[in-house]
Amino acid sequence: MKTAIVFGVTGQDGSYLTDLLISKNYRVVGVARRSSVDTTERIGEHQKNENFILVEGDITDGFCVSDIINKYEPDEVYNLAAQSHVGTSFKQPTLTWDVTAGGCLNILEAIRVSPRVKDIRFYQASSSEMFGKNFTVVAETEESVGDSLIVGITEGSTTTYKKYQDENTAFMPQSPYAIAKLAAHHLVRNYRDSYGIHASSGILFNHESERRGENFVTRKITKWIGRFLAWEKQNSPLPPSLCGFGTSEEDIYMPRERMYLDMIKTPIFPKLRLGNLKARRDWGHAKDYVRGMWLMLQEEEPDDYVIATGETHSVEEFLEHAFRHAGLGNWNQYVYIDPEFFRPAEVDYLLGNPAKAREELGWEPEIKFRRLAELMTEADINEELRRSGLQEVSEGCPEA
Repeated sequence: MKTAIVFGVTGQDGSYLTDLLISKNYRVVGVARRSSVDTTERIGEHQKNENFILVEGDITDGFCVSDIINKYEPDEVYNLAAQSHVGTSFKQPTLTWDVTAGGCLNILEAIRVSPRVKDIRFYQASSSEMFGKNFTVVAETEESVGDSLIVGITEGSTTTYKKYQDENTAFMPQSPYAIAKLAAHHLVRNYRDSYGIHASSGILFNHESERRGENFVTRKITKWIGRFLAWEKQNSPLPPSLCGFGTSEEDIYMPRERMYLDMIKTPIFPKLRLGNLKARRDWGHAKDYVRGMWLMLQEEEPDDYVIATGETHSVEEFLEHAFRHAGLGNWNQYVYIDPEFFRPAEVDYLLGNPAKAREELGWEPEIKFRRLAELMTEADINEELRRSGLQEVSEGCPEA
């Protein structure tokens, strides 16, 4: 039985990776920082599994990291731990650096000095934020782009171009988070070349899910929708027959704009506060992306890979689709654009070219943008209905 250590096990990616590894008969050692509150909700089902061990540790403590690696003698080590909120990195740059860059260095050093250095394979979670404002531009007619790549298009004076980011695109980070991730990315390359460590980086584009942290924009949207619909159901001042919803599961999600146009403007239920709706991202599902992580460590030679869907969509598109799927119709009446949520340095366009991962790893995303938005919306609606003691929707939400 193989043993894998997962740093950052309680996060979105850590929980999905644990699901995958347990299903493949691994012994999983999950490392989590000590907290005064329970942070293990995402991995709760595994804590009774004899092949899962949860240990206390912090990647900013090099001695702690080394002790864990020496004690459990892993075959694979995955570093998914980071201060991963870009906006927060501007307010807490030192913490972001210590955790995101320094933590990676501590793990690499622990592997380097381990007696089993040649037997350990290491995965580092890099980020598409490292590209920042840079991208590769290729004329549409050039064969190097490939027919299977779905890309955004910009109009030149006489030629149509495709722009994307891949393993050869130069990095231009625009935040303390991205700079720290880039430092970790280069450390992985350096330790791979200098010490022969089997260390790979996955340059992961935005990957979301029902387990995403609630402060990230996609989850913020779907969580608000769930809370609003549950509140609306509980606080309707009119009989169901006049509110636009009845007793069936489907009726709960029928549009009721005529009733709440004015109520949403009051402090009774706050508007959804968002920032830059025009930012475009390549969004996939975290469950697909952790499969890419695992595949990298099954390769004989370590390397770096872009993991992405090859599609780019704006925050506004996600907002529109989530609200439509929930039956709320036009989102404009519910949303307040808050300048506080704009970054000091914006990244407007991210689009990954996953051709290398497709060809060398056999990796393909199974869940694309539209389905991702639907799954997240349905999950948060059901969660909030359940918390409110209301009936859940068993088969999703009808379109408005």
